[in-house]
Amino acid sequence: MSGDPYERLGVKKDATQEEIQAAYRRLAKKLHPDLNPGNAKAEAEFKEVAAANDIIGDPEKRGRFDRGEIDATGAERPPRQYYRDYAGAETPYGTGAGFADFSDSDDFLSELFGRRARGDGPRRGRDVSYSLDVEFLDAVNGATRRLGLPGAGDLDVTIPPGTRDGQTLRLRGKGEPGVNGGPAGDALIEVHVRPHKLFVQDGDDVRFDVPITLAEAVLGGRIEVPTPGGRVAATLLKNTSSGKVLRLKGKGVPRRDGSRGDAYMTLKIVLPDLPDADLERFVGEWAGAHTQDPRKTMEG
Repeated sequence: MSGDPYERLGVKKDATQEEIQAAYRRLAKKLHPDLNPGNAKAEAEFKEVAAANDIIGDPEKRGRFDRGEIDATGAERPPRQYYRDYAGAETPYGTGAGFADFSDSDDFLSELFGRRARGDGPRRGRDVSYSLDVEFLDAVNGATRRLGLPGAGDLDVTIPPGTRDGQTLRLRGKGEPGVNGGPAGDALIEVHVRPHKLFVQDGDDVRFDVPITLAEAVLGGRIEVPTPGGRVAATLLKNTSSGKVLRLKGKGVPRRDGSRGDAYMTLKIVLPDLPDADLERFVGEWAGAHTQDPRKTMEG
């Protein structure tokens, strides 16, 4: 600490008491430990500011200091190392009486400092809210993702299986530190699930399209398809039309009871990328011998 409390508060020797208190309030708002949890440097600087204000913020002590009767530490005053639970007692940051210098316009600081001076009991830290974007499959199957916090490092967030878009996860004890030994608050993480290029969630179910060849549609057989939990085999019946919906039981979104919803796949017949002369010839011959009209049901 500077040996001159005037210098520590950044005021001139002939400053008025109002100017001194204004300087103190400005520095207190910036440096108070309750506003800078975990910042040891800010706490040390605040102690210096409080000590300086304790000298020149009090007209009587200021006069004695100006006359050289006491030094910047207050000389004969008892050491201010202990916190006592009654108003006006010495605290690590100065006397409780110093908190009365805050005006009504400083409601937050007045209440904050006043509680410390009165020796209020432990208080729980405030909850903090964050937003986290996650991939669709991570939300469905569960994952652990790291969330970067501004100026406060990283936070590992566990995404439970079956997490929904807009759901809020509570991480207990990961919020702001408590006051006077109180417990820390919680971190509230609002999850935003990114859309998937294939799967669409429908409650506990998942829906998606599956392309099949003309041969698979006509002849049927076994095909392998993706699901949120991995690839599985599915059976196509012969003569399967495009648009047919097949259910894959238990391949959807996990539920809290351990069960899962279903996956519904819609079949889409896909022709070859390039024209195929053999296919055209075959279909032409087949069409000439058949009179099927799939649009007949559309007639009014």
